Amino acid sequence: MRARDREYLFVDGYNIINSWETLKELKDIDLESARDKLIEILTEYRHYSGIEIILVFDAHMVKGNAETDIDFNGLKVVYTKENETADHYIERELDEIGRIRRVRVATSDWMEQQIVLGRGGTRISARELEMEILDEKKLVKRRRKEDKIKNKLSIGKLDQKNIEMLKEILNKNDSLD
Repeated sequence: MRARDREYLFVDGYNIINSWETLKELKDIDLESARDKLIEILTEYRHYSGIEIILVFDAHMVKGNAETDIDFNGLKVVYTKENETADHYIERELDEIGRIRRVRVATSDWMEQQIVLGRGGTRISARELEMEILDEKKLVKRRRKEDKIKNKLSIGKLDQKNIEMLKEILNKNDSLD
């Protein structure tokens, strides 16, 4: 995939944490743990999907904070500078790349979604992102099962009838998960 064709996904970190039930519960105990868990989830998702993900956290109320970018195994994590919200950071980035690259923004903030659309991006809600990540995990799990069977049985030696039977078994197992 050419750099120009690459998909970018900006994630409003605190919006997602406050929208996903598991992260919201974790945040109520320890905000840093909720941030770390979101970073872990998105790092894994980036690895499987190949999407360039930029996770943005508001640090606009942190006195004297300069914008900080950290790389977590290819996941870009941004803490905004003082007086800049995650929304403003994302809007600024969209102004630069939103019309020349495929850019999606994950937020459930309705107003921000409208701004994203007006600046050349597409929006995805927190719930849609959660479902997309879960679907990707299921797909990866199924591929791993298929690869295991192929390796164990040396599928090249099986006739078409037996291959179809194995596929049916895999599909039944997937529906049980």
